[in-house]
Amino acid sequence: MAKKSLIQREKKRKKLEQKYHLIRRSLKKERSKVPSLSDKWEIHGKLQSLPRNSAPTRLHRRCFSTGRPRANFRDFGLSGHILREMVQACLLPGATRSSW
Repeated sequence: MAKKSLIQREKKRKKLEQKYHLIRRSLKKERSKVPSLSDKWEIHGKLQSLPRNSAPTRLHRRCFSTGRPRANFRDFGLSGHILREMVQACLLPGATRSSW
């Protein structure tokens, strides 16, 4: 189980990203339309003045049940070992173990 503080930090980043998403997108669109370099630098400064944790690249997927940050499967939202346990227990419909 991941530390509760790390999970809360991820939730805070997700909330900040949603809050500043439209502002960030409009600034980027505006920056691409402006022809002069000085105006682009000005808009770039505005982008940098936004909180760092509002950037979408700072978000990290975590396992839904354990909070593990690595080896996550996007389709299920689970980490590898939890996914394997659930497939073996037949808790995920349609998922089968591979055998050859």
